[in-house]
Amino acid sequence: MTFQIFNHRVLAIALFMMASVCVNAQQSASMQQLIGQSLMKIEQQKPETFLNCVAEMKRIDAMYPDSVAPKYQMALQSLYYAVLNPQAEPTEGLLAETEQTIAKMETMAKADQSDLCTLKGFLYMVRIVQDPAQNGQRYYMQVMENYEKALKLNPANELARQLQEKFFEGMRQQQ
Repeated sequence: MTFQIFNHRVLAIALFMMASVCVNAQQSASMQQLIGQSLMKIEQQKPETFLNCVAEMKRIDAMYPDSVAPKYQMALQSLYYAVLNPQAEPTEGLLAETEQTIAKMETMAKADQSDLCTLKGFLYMVRIVQDPAQNGQRYYMQVMENYEKALKLNPANELARQLQEKFFEGMRQQQ
């Protein structure tokens, strides 16, 4: 009799474990689907679509607080907004939140170090765009170092490569 109870308990534990793995996989797929839906709404150069996307990423992040993807997209879309609208009122608040988000991501084991370096380089690049005369010399090396480190960690990081090229292009235009 105790053997049957033991078997039922083992079976129940095994089923529970399988169910939790399936739920976790479904949540990950749902999160990616939500992120994709939000990103599809962004229209080129329209500030409000970036702000709406950031707000949606915050909601997704609240639903999946242990996930890196919504935090990454929240930071990235905030930086896109800021580089296109460097003097807009929401920019400083978004950049402060982005710094906090990057710091939070640095503590997460699943965070891609190349992506983190790319975000940091982009953040410093936005600071230069905001005030080239004041911030150019101050942040130039941080931008360069972060993009180089991102590409060293992951040579296939296309975003880091594109941002580095844009940075070089911007520097050539300033000369």
